[in-house]
Amino acid sequence: MAAFTVTGAERGGWAVLQVSGELDLVTSPVLRQRVHDMVAEGRHALVLDLGEVLFCDSSGVGVLIASRRLIRSCQGRLRLILPARGAADGSHVNRVLGALGVRRLFDVHPDLASATADDEEPRPLSA
Repeated sequence: MAAFTVTGAERGGWAVLQVSGELDLVTSPVLRQRVHDMVAEGRHALVLDLGEVLFCDSSGVGVLIASRRLIRSCQGRLRLILPARGAADGSHVNRVLGALGVRRLFDVHPDLASATADDEEPRPLSA
């Protein structure tokens, strides 16, 4: 069984939590606590990198939905990194969220660069 880890990092104003291993009934409270800690520290722009999550059950999905609710309650932003490497070896979390019909609730990105890109940069005006 793969060890479950949650490691924190900073990326351009975003707090990034990289999650790896199995997100289930036993490990999901760890992630929930880390998200709560981040918000308590005033970090309201959060990226959850779930690319290394090998398994996710309903309790893991519950933590993701609760995290979204928490961050929205303080006008924050939550983004998920769910690499879609193809149907066979794509992100397990991506498939689970899709199967449950909740993927659309989340702001999903394929990689860290995309997830932490600043939305606020000016876009060229179309002629």
